Amino acid sequence: MAQQHERLMSLDAFRGATIAGMMLVNNPGTWSTIYPQLEHAEWNGWTFTDWIFPFFLWIVGVAMTMSFAHRQERGDTKKQLLIQVVKRSLIIFGLGLFLAGFPFFNLSTIRIPGVLQRIAVCYFIASLIVFYTKNMRTQVYWLAGFLISYWLMMKLIPVPEIGAGIMERGKNFSAYIDSMFLSGHMWGYTKTWDPEGIVSTLPAVATTLFGVMTGHYLRSQHSKEEKTAWMFVVGNILLFVGATLDMWLPINKSIWTTSYSIFMAGWALVCFAMFYWIIDVKGYKRWVKPFIIFGMNAITVFVISGMIGRLYGSVIKLKQPDGSEISLQGYIFRTFFLPLASPINASLIYAICFLLFLYLTAWIMWKRKWFLKA
Repeated sequence: MAQQHERLMSLDAFRGATIAGMMLVNNPGTWSTIYPQLEHAEWNGWTFTDWIFPFFLWIVGVAMTMSFAHRQERGDTKKQLLIQVVKRSLIIFGLGLFLAGFPFFNLSTIRIPGVLQRIAVCYFIASLIVFYTKNMRTQVYWLAGFLISYWLMMKLIPVPEIGAGIMERGKNFSAYIDSMFLSGHMWGYTKTWDPEGIVSTLPAVATTLFGVMTGHYLRSQHSKEEKTAWMFVVGNILLFVGATLDMWLPINKSIWTTSYSIFMAGWALVCFAMFYWIIDVKGYKRWVKPFIIFGMNAITVFVISGMIGRLYGSVIKLKQPDGSEISLQGYIFRTFFLPLASPINASLIYAICFLLFLYLTAWIMWKRKWFLKA
């Protein structure tokens, strides 16, 4: 099988669009007034916001497959690659812990799971599977094993005093394991379970492996037109399978159900196929430059956003005339954005302006060739 080494501009653009979407939904003017598609589904179901995290993991899988193959073909040993994987995983996990503790770093209550932590773990496990399996078929077995074993655990293993197969918030097997091993170090909103918890990482690894499978196919000698068509076909098949499984195991981002992993892998394939067709097949590339600039410093933008949001969203307080305190973010939103439109639109305008500020930061880094990679 002939291999391709060209860098896919469509993948860089897709990464940038994904991180831009993440910044948009993570930084509203106020969390109390948001368009439904710009927040996660309350429990079962999905919204635009629920696309973002699985898309990012899927992209990690595609990128790692192509990067590993290229580096091996240029002479890097498996040991060199493994050292790089361990180093990168630890750095990304460490950045996640840094954000969780910033700015006070209270280690007794710091949240151990998180978005960057899950990316690090999924990247590490998927990398080991890619390194130590002989062919793609074995990797498919691993992918299926993660999805099936998670489903069986959630449905068959009883939770003390609750029973087996309960999928409600805080009462399922995944939440039970979190409470056993992460007590006091979970998501502050619940404190009893974590959306990036231990057991639900298994189907998240499967999401990454869906990306790995796509990476293998993109490196094949099939024509670009064939690749586009098959990504659309397989993506729609996965959408159908995920939607069908929803009848037995609901599509749910908070516990990353098997149906959610499959369904979102389908969406990732369909959406990426559109990017691939427009950019790499038809050659319409000028419009993607802002996304590529975002994507080249994706994790840096995420960390900067988290630090700024934490500082002026909850740490920096201003005194009001009545003696009460308001966060700096609250003051800016009420003073400069709320007069512009209805609360829900003012919140969206604020999020767009914050996104543009982050783009300016990424553009300055790109202009100066500052690319901070884990």
